[in-house]
Parts: sequence; C-alpha cells; structure tokens
Amino acid sequence: DRAPARPAAGARAAPRQASDRARTPARPSGQRRGRLPAPRLTGLGVGVFSSLLMAAFGGLSGLLPGGAPGFYGSVFVLVCAAAALWVRPAELFAAPVAVPLAYTVGQLCAGGPGDGVTGMLQNLFTSLALHAVWLYAGTLLAVLLVLVRKTVLMVRRRRQRRLTSG
Repeated sequence: DRAPARPAAGARAAPRQASDRARTPARPSGQRRGRLPAPRLTGLGVGVFSSLLMAAFGGLSGLLPGGAPGFYGSVFVLVCAAAALWVRPAELFAAPVAVPLAYTVGQLCAGGPGDGVTGMLQNLFTSLALHAVWLYAGTLLAVLLVLVRKTVLMVRRRRQRRLTSG
C-alpha cells in the first residue's frame, strides 16, 4: 500500500470534481459566510477611500438646504466605522489618523457662500468649529474599533503561541 504520488513541481493540480464544487459554495476571496469582507485596505487606501466618500457626500450635503450638517455627520460616522473595520491588521492605526483628514476634505467640498480662497478657508474653519461633535464622535468610534481589533489580534496570537509551544 503506497501513498499516491505527488505531482511534479510546476504541474497543475487535478481539476475538482463536480461533486466537490456542489459541496463548497463559491464565495469571493477572503469573504466568510454572514460577515463583512476580510480587511484589505492599506493605510493609504483607507485615506483615499474615506476622503473620496467624504468629498462626494460633502458635495451632496452642500446641495441640500442649510448644508445638512446632520446628514454629513452621520455619513462621516459610518465612514469611520467602515475605515476602522476594513483596514489591514498591520496598519490598524492609520484609520483614526485618516478619517479626520477625510472629514476636512469633505467640508472643503461642501463649500458655502464665500469669495476666493479666504472665503473658502473661513467657511472650512467655521464648519469645523460648529460641527466638531461629529468629528470627535467619528474619530472616537474609529479609535475604539481599532483598539478592539488590536486586542482581539493580540489574544489570538497569544493563544496560538501557547498551542504551538505547549
């Protein structure tokens, strides 16, 4: 009784049988059943992702009557949560740094009445001062989610070390 021979290096594995495909449903890479996609964004990716979203929603809130600061702030909190959950584990602390910058980018796009660069900066600083509660709430949410994720990662690593060493 001999074990089956292994394929030579560089050889392709045998194609899966139809019965194998029927048992394992096809899912996108890194996605588990009933959960969010696995974290894949880099630190730079989190910054770009959140900045683009906040710029789009900032422009949209600028079109709404009164600037709709509640709408913009609520979207910001959701973007903070998404950024903190989808950043790669190696770059967790990039999310709480990137989201306040994204909030500012969105406020620039929200605009408002003003002439030239000085009017734009005046509107930016005024809106940052008046709606700071949203900025703090979103950033605090991102920090808390990142800390929870970091703690879970540290506990998992500690358990794996115990299992492999003992």
